[in-house]
Amino acid sequence: MIQIDFRDPRPIYEQVRERFRELILSGALPPDSKMPSVRELSSALAINPNTIQRAYRELESDGCIVSIPGRGSYVCQPDAALVARRQELLGRLKHTAAELRALGVGEEELIAAVKEGESHD
Repeated sequence: MIQIDFRDPRPIYEQVRERFRELILSGALPPDSKMPSVRELSSALAINPNTIQRAYRELESDGCIVSIPGRGSYVCQPDAALVARRQELLGRLKHTAAELRALGVGEEELIAAVKEGESHD
């Protein structure tokens, strides 16, 4: 289900978070399905449970999962996760666009870059 790439420069919790987010948004983990426990996943991946706990906290703040004390974590409806992901990416885009504008990149060049990104789908 989840594989860690120890050569990836991203922290392990980010890799876990991203992989679960992909599984949730693709429907491979359907809404209301139970997530593996922190203990199970940390044992299966041979990584620290605190790393899994951090990934789960971030998934919860993203709206992808909900944690119920004493019962575990469950996948949320995908529309909530999609809205959260959309907001996150738009925020990043706005920040990046502002930085590029400060570096002298014009509006036409920014729009062309966004359109070029559309063609890579």
